Amino acid sequence: MTNTADLADLSPLGKTSAYRTDYAPELLFPIPRQGKRDELGLHGTLPFFGVDIWNAYELSWLNQRGKPQVAIARFTVPADSPNIIESKSFKLYLNSFNQTRLDSPEALKALLQKDLSAGFGANVHVVLTLPDAFSTIAMGELEGTLLDRLDVEIDNYRPAPELLKANHDELPVEETLVSHLLKSNCLVTGQPDWASVQIHYCGPQIDQESLLKYLIGFRDHNEFHEQCVERIFTDILRQCAPQQLAVYARYTRRGGLDINPWRSNFSSAQRPPNLRGARQ
Repeated sequence: MTNTADLADLSPLGKTSAYRTDYAPELLFPIPRQGKRDELGLHGTLPFFGVDIWNAYELSWLNQRGKPQVAIARFTVPADSPNIIESKSFKLYLNSFNQTRLDSPEALKALLQKDLSAGFGANVHVVLTLPDAFSTIAMGELEGTLLDRLDVEIDNYRPAPELLKANHDELPVEETLVSHLLKSNCLVTGQPDWASVQIHYCGPQIDQESLLKYLIGFRDHNEFHEQCVERIFTDILRQCAPQQLAVYARYTRRGGLDINPWRSNFSSAQRPPNLRGARQ
C-alpha cells in the first residue's frame, strides 16, 4: 500500500517541475485505488460502479507544418480500473504534446487512449472537441434540492459518518440533494479542492441537516477527488441504508483539468451528463 509519505516522495506534486514539451508518456504517475479502498473496508466486489470524467481545457500540439492545434478533451475512466492518475503528472503529460508534431487529431487521440489506458490499467474513452465544435459544449448546474439553504451550526471539519441519520420508521422516499459546499484538500500538498456534489437515493429519508454537516466535514480532510466521493458513497450506504444510491461530484479545475467522479449501485442509473458548472 502506498502511503502519503511515499506519494510525496515519488509524485511530482508540490515539486518544481521541468515542463517537457516533447511527447513523454513516462510522466504519468499511477496510484493504486485499493489502498484507500482498504481504509473504507472495500474488498472484493465493490458496492458501486461508475466513472471518473476528466476534462482537459489546455491541450495543444503541432501539425506536421509546425502550426499549433488546440482541442478540449474528455477522458472517461471506469471506477473499477486499478489505478488513478495523479493530476499534476496528467497535466505534465498533456503539456508534453505542446511541441510534438502529429499527423492529425486522430493520431493524438490514439496516443492519449493508449497511454492513459496503460496508466489507469483499463480502457479509457477519449473524446476530442476541436475549435469548430466548441460552441456545442453545454454548461449546466446539478439539479436537486439545495442543502445549502439550511442554517446549520458547524463545529467539525473532519468527516464524521456518525452524523448521518435516516428515518427508518416512515415509507422510503426517492430524492436528489445538492450542495456546493464540498471542499477537501489534496492528499499530498494540502491545496484546497472545491466541488459541488449531487446525491440521489431511494430509501429511508436522510436527515438533510445531518447530511450537510457531514459534507462540510470534509473541509479539513486530505484525500483525492475520487477517494472523497467513494468515502461519501460508502458512509451514506452504511449509515443510512438506502436501497439505491448515486453520488456525483463536479470539482473545479486545476491546471486546466477537472475531475468529476460518479458512483452508483443501481443498474437503472444513467451516467450523468458532463455539464460544466459555473465554477468550473
